[in-house]
Amino acid sequence: MLMFLFLVVALAVVVGAVTLAVVGGGEGDGPLPEAAPERLNDPLPPDRPVGRVDVEGLRFPLAARGYRMADVDDALSRLGAELAERDARIADLESALAGARAPRGQVSMEKPDQEDQR
Repeated sequence: MLMFLFLVVALAVVVGAVTLAVVGGGEGDGPLPEAAPERLNDPLPPDRPVGRVDVEGLRFPLAARGYRMADVDDALSRLGAELAERDARIADLESALAGARAPRGQVSMEKPDQEDQR
């Protein structure tokens, strides 16, 4: 019985200490200060195209339910825009290459005579 009474008193002391720490008993001006949410430390570079090293080094900070959706959405939007830009550039270069390789008919660059125009 004495051991049970000791455990109940110890439990009450621990619960009281935790409550005082959370509510702000002692030093400080109230409850625990709000912690600033973690932000993405190494965002994708805004001044140059994204490279493989940038994507491999990208690490998102953890939040309560996984990752911060805003950070992930921003990174995916940036990567999507860069991929679309590269795809368009590749398509332009491929069409220019296909146009350069296509056989061209004989086109005369000379001005026709006055007699041929009548």
